[in-house]
Amino acid sequence: MRFGLAGPVNGCFSYAAFAALMLLGVGPLGALIGATVAGVAFNFQTSRWFVFQEGGHGRGLRFVSLYGVLLVLNWATLRTLRATGLPELAAQALLILPIAALSFLGQKVFVFRTTAAGRE
Repeated sequence: MRFGLAGPVNGCFSYAAFAALMLLGVGPLGALIGATVAGVAFNFQTSRWFVFQEGGHGRGLRFVSLYGVLLVLNWATLRTLRATGLPELAAQALLILPIAALSFLGQKVFVFRTTAAGRE
């Protein structure tokens, strides 16, 4: 439920950063990297405090690692969609939901996972 609220905010933030960089003349890879860097800082806070209610330390490296993997997947898929003739902004808009779903799954399983004894 909380991800359902934070996810659209995080997705809109990342897409807005991507679109702004593209409109400023940055190429698609540079815009995607810039949006990912901005999104990591923003999304980590909303995910840690609001979605998973995790105030502990030591999750940052896992979070950044997850977003590194998501960046590679996003770039590969964006390139594929662009090869079909779809413009960058439209292609990235189509990728918001699948990337958000993968982000949630990765955060739940890898970044903010819990153990049987409680928090890891």
